[in-house]
Amino acid sequence: MTSEHADRFTELRPLLFTIAYEILGSATESDDVLQDSYLRWAEVDLAQVRDIKAYLASLVTRQALNALRADARRREEYVGPWLPEPLLLTEQDPSADVVLAESVSMAMLVVLETLSPDERAVFVLRDVFGFDYDEIAAAVGKSAATARQVAHRARGHVQARRPRYTPVDPEHSARVTAEFLTAAAGGDITTVLSMLAPDVVWTADSGGKASAARRPIVGADKVARTIIGLLRQGAQMPDIRMAMGVCNSAPAVLLYNADLLEGVFTFEIIDGLITNVYAMRNPDKLAALAGAREITRG
Repeated sequence: MTSEHADRFTELRPLLFTIAYEILGSATESDDVLQDSYLRWAEVDLAQVRDIKAYLASLVTRQALNALRADARRREEYVGPWLPEPLLLTEQDPSADVVLAESVSMAMLVVLETLSPDERAVFVLRDVFGFDYDEIAAAVGKSAATARQVAHRARGHVQARRPRYTPVDPEHSARVTAEFLTAAAGGDITTVLSMLAPDVVWTADSGGKASAARRPIVGADKVARTIIGLLRQGAQMPDIRMAMGVCNSAPAVLLYNADLLEGVFTFEIIDGLITNVYAMRNPDKLAALAGAREITRG
C-alpha cells in the first residue's frame, strides 16, 4: 500500500460509498464492501491503471453485486416489508446535488429494490453517475451492448415505478414535518389530515424484531390515526424523546428511548403534502445510526 493508493481511494470514497449503498441499500454492508475493496486496491499496480475512478467504481460494483447476490435468500425470508437502511446525512449532504439527492432518497431506493442485481448496478452507474457503457461492462462482466440493453430495461422499470420527483427546499420540508408532528402530538386530526396526501403510505420495517405493522398502511385517515396513536403512546413514556434530522435527503424524526435509538421515521413530501412515511424499527438496521452524531434543528 502506497500513499498514492490511500490518497486516491480517500478522494473517491464518497462516490464509491454511494455506488455501494445504492446497490445494497445498506450503509453497514457498503462500509464492508469498501473495506474489502480497499484491501484489493492496495495490491494493484498503479502503473497499469489508466482511469483510477473507473477502475475503483468497477471494483466496488463487483464487490457490492457479490454481497447483494449472497444476501438474496435472507431478503426473501425477511419478515414484513424490507426498507433500505437509513442514511444519516451531515454536512456532506448529497441534497446539494439534485440527481444524487433523488438517487439516495428512500423512495428511489425502494424502487431500486424491484430491479435485478445487474439492472440495479447498471442503472446506478449509468443514470446516476454517467459512466460509459464500456466502463459499466467491465464492472458487471457483460459486453457493452448487453450493458446498454440492461440499462434501457432498468430505466423503463424505474420510470414506471418511481414517484414524480421535484426538488424541495430542505428548510421548508423540515418545517412541514415539524408542524405535522406538533399537530399529531396534539391530536389535531383535522390539521394532520390536511397535511397528508389522500393516498399516503406508511411502511414500517421491523424485521420481526420490534413492534410495527407487518403490511403497509394506506390512506390519509388510517395513517393519521396510526401516527397520532404512536405519539400519544410515546407521550406516556417518560424516557421517550424525538430529534429532527435528515435521512436520505429527506426530513426525518429520530426516536430515542433514553439513549437508545429505537426508530427513524423518514417523510417524503411532494407539493407540500406528505406522500410516504418510512418507519425503520429494525434494531439491526439502526445500529449504524446509533453511534452517529445526532442532528437537531432549532
